[in-house]
Amino acid sequence: MNVPLNEIPWGAIAPILVLQLILMITALVSCIREEKTNGPKWLWILFILFISLIGPVLYFVFGRRNN
Repeated sequence: MNVPLNEIPWGAIAPILVLQLILMITALVSCIREEKTNGPKWLWILFILFISLIGPVLYFVFGRRNN
C-alpha cells in the first residue's frame, strides 16, 4: 500500500495534523506548568509525545490534578 505523496488528499489531512499539533503543544505546556499531576510528570510528557492523539487527551482527562 505505497501511495505516492502527490495522491494524498493533503487538504483533508492538514487540518487534522494542525489540530493534533496544537493539542500536543497545549498539553505539554499545561503539564510543565502544573506543580503536581496524577502520576509522575515525566511519564505524562512521554504519553503526550509518543501516543500522538490519545496521549494529550488522556493527560487532560486523567493527568491533571483538580484542586
